[in-house]
Amino acid sequence: MIIGAHSIIYSKNPDADRAFLRDVLHLTNVEIGGGWLIFGLPPAEVAVHPSSKNDLHEFYLMCDDVEVFVAQMKKKRVACGPVRDLRWGLLSELTLPGGGKLGVYQPRHARPKAMSGKRAARKSVKRATMKSTKPTTGKPPRKKPGSR
Repeated sequence: MIIGAHSIIYSKNPDADRAFLRDVLHLTNVEIGGGWLIFGLPPAEVAVHPSSKNDLHEFYLMCDDVEVFVAQMKKKRVACGPVRDLRWGLLSELTLPGGGKLGVYQPRHARPKAMSGKRAARKSVKRATMKSTKPTTGKPPRKKPGSR
C-alpha cells in the first residue's frame, strides 16, 4: 500500500537549495530531467498535531546530536539558529541558500520502527495478484486435486 513519503521544500532559489542538499548534506539523489533532483531520505515518521486550520505541514530533519550537526554546518559556513531545548527534543534551524529555514532536531520522543517500502510493495503486489486470480466468469473456482 504505502511505499514511502514524498516531501516538497518550496524555494525562491531551488537550484541553490538542491545543490545544498546534494553537496553539503550529501543526500542521495536521482535526476529526473531538466535539473530536477529527487533526494533520498533516511527513515521518516509523521505525526498529527491539533490545529485550528487544515493544510498546515512542517518538515524537519532529525539527527542524533544537534550540537555536533550545528558545529559541522558552521564549518561549512551554513547559518544555524541557536539550539533550543524543548520538551520533545533539541531544535535548531538551518538557513538554506534560497533563504528558507529548515528545522533540524535531536528527538527525545520514542521513535517508531521504520516501515519497509519493499515489504509494503510486496504486500500490494501479492494482494493484486490474489485479486487477479479470482474468477470473473461467475463460475465457481476449480478445486485443487485432493482438496475438499
